[in-house]
Amino acid sequence: MKEKKELECLDISFLNKGISRRDFMKYCGLVAATLGLEASFIPRIAQALEEGQRPPIVWLHFAGCTACTEAFLRSSDPFVDDIILGVASVEYHETIMAPSGQLATDRLKNALTQYAGEFICICEGAIPTADNGVYGMVGGKTMLQIAKDVCPKAKAVIALGTCASFGGLPAAEGNLTGAKSIHTALGGYPTINIPGCPPNPINLVSTIVTYLLNGEFPLLDDLGRPIFAYGTTNHSACYRRGTGVCLYDLGCRGPETYLNCSTAKFNLGSSWPVQADAPCYGCSQPDFWDKPGGFYNYNGTRGPGPL
Repeated sequence: MKEKKELECLDISFLNKGISRRDFMKYCGLVAATLGLEASFIPRIAQALEEGQRPPIVWLHFAGCTACTEAFLRSSDPFVDDIILGVASVEYHETIMAPSGQLATDRLKNALTQYAGEFICICEGAIPTADNGVYGMVGGKTMLQIAKDVCPKAKAVIALGTCASFGGLPAAEGNLTGAKSIHTALGGYPTINIPGCPPNPINLVSTIVTYLLNGEFPLLDDLGRPIFAYGTTNHSACYRRGTGVCLYDLGCRGPETYLNCSTAKFNLGSSWPVQADAPCYGCSQPDFWDKPGGFYNYNGTRGPGPL
């Protein structure tokens, strides 16, 4: 009853953007569930989303395929524009911003000056480091130079996606660019890692919501990942576990993959790869691209035996 009264007192501006109260509170419930919080926290989350100061965000793109941004752009309930305009203030993002060329560069410089020490820096993609980083350049500067200039000025750095978190595909065996994770390329600079290929947008939003609620970011595991999303394996909550339809015999890496796909799921929590009869490929793990997985190992043999 108390929570209901608190909800009725909220002045939810999201309603002015075509989102119903029910859908908005449903989304707050999804964030609460992702963070492992009780339903009593839903009003606080709603209040934080509505009344909390929108953190300025500088979103940098390095060596990657932009799938992390594509996943973010396809988030729904609320849609991405509601996240950008309601939860955060994206000051720079090469893919979705209107300015280009020198205007875009000026926008970045202005954001770094105006929000120094206050903005959240989201990095997408790995950083080429071979030959002084010449294999990755933006606006006449190497990605390595940009990262060294921008990241130390941020309040926190979020490495979004497996490439930014662990090197991913650009750093896979045989690469010639010397691509590395943000943390490694910057000599051990502390980052909040949200790996996945691509990561679930709810984990990024929930990380920011934790900051809005508590004034600090979530607890991290020994790989720099938020424990609320990476504290258990996909297998631990998989509906196929212990049944005759487990996909481990087909190379599923769910038992060794720490991620919340089996509980948070994708597309409004409707499904995830294993539910679509595809084995987990372990995309949130550091060895994602170099370790055998899927239906067959690299030598042509079947995957590991059943659990």
